[in-house]
Amino acid sequence: MHILIVTDQHADSLGGVQVAIRLQRRFLERAGHRVTIAAPALHRPGYTVDPADADAYVDLPSWPITRDREYGISWPGASTDRALAAALAARPRIDLVHIQGDFWGALIGIRAARGLRVPILHTMHNHVDEGTRAVTPLAPVVFQGLRAWRALALGRTRGRVDRASRGAWRYLAELAAEASMVMAPSRHFAEELRAAGVADRIEVTPNGVDDAAITSVRAVARSERSRPKLIWLGRMSQEKRVLEFIEAIGESGIDADVALHGAGLLLPKVTKRIAELGLADRVTVPGPVPYAEALAAMRDADALVQTSIGFETQGLTPFEAAALGTPTIFCDPQIADDVAVRPEWRVEDASVSALADTLRSAVAALSADPGALRVPDAESERFLQSSQTARMIALYERVLARA
Repeated sequence: MHILIVTDQHADSLGGVQVAIRLQRRFLERAGHRVTIAAPALHRPGYTVDPADADAYVDLPSWPITRDREYGISWPGASTDRALAAALAARPRIDLVHIQGDFWGALIGIRAARGLRVPILHTMHNHVDEGTRAVTPLAPVVFQGLRAWRALALGRTRGRVDRASRGAWRYLAELAAEASMVMAPSRHFAEELRAAGVADRIEVTPNGVDDAAITSVRAVARSERSRPKLIWLGRMSQEKRVLEFIEAIGESGIDADVALHGAGLLLPKVTKRIAELGLADRVTVPGPVPYAEALAAMRDADALVQTSIGFETQGLTPFEAAALGTPTIFCDPQIADDVAVRPEWRVEDASVSALADTLRSAVAALSADPGALRVPDAESERFLQSSQTARMIALYERVLARA
């Protein structure tokens, strides 16, 4: 098969979806298939594409939309259509389009599939409703704008749309109506999409973890410690609840080393609040690190702390931690249900006090029996990318058999 993946952001830009797409491509190619990834060209200063990836990438005309030029937008229209068609003309025939974006990537991917006359599979990675409401009080206006943009780019919807869907869900339902198969990276997000009327049937296809990276990191001995190590990874933004985590550390009084890996708009507030609470002897901020270093830090930790609630469509870090043998302290019970491994700790509610209570319980358990509370190795296989790729290929084949 030759699969065209179309997404909102370049595969070499920062982000969990981009990591997942790079892994999917690698494992699909190992299985004998060809993958072409179309996305906005990356404008990061100094970036050059790896020659080994050049034939797999189609850089669409784009404009940077963030100050650091990490992310861009490609306009879904005739000019982008021509650029994509010209790039594909020199490649083997496309068998299907796999959309892994919910904004311009989705619109560009649908236009491409219509022109190529091939089926669409659409993985919905973004909780558009929750994410938009978290950053603007004008969310309903944004949702109307998205629907208007979709109509401008695509015209009438080619498929059935549940009239009960509303707001962001209606926009996603209009995209889903174009697809032969709709997918979600977790059971809980698939259920939410179904309940909101986005699609009647949604396949669950979790993002996997790199088999080789997990094997390599597992081979390294964990470091000596005098007290438990906790790790937090993510974008330092409001919906990730990193400030609430710091408040809970202060309230809990735990005797543990805590490392916050990541960066974002809240970073200055994070470092300031750590100093104000007198936590500098326990809490460090290593900042963003390469993927391999992040995995190594998760492996070395005694527990990962997952703090967002109701925002993640999968929440990949607890899956990565489980594959590495590291248990998680969960604030979101839906993510905990999807990971479904022991040991684990679940925070009772969204309050800082509840998180502080759970931190105390977890650190006490980890201190009482150092090194013993680990996820069994036998549990890791289902989180690996090789397992997820085999399922993805079966879904591709099912769609092609119906085409």
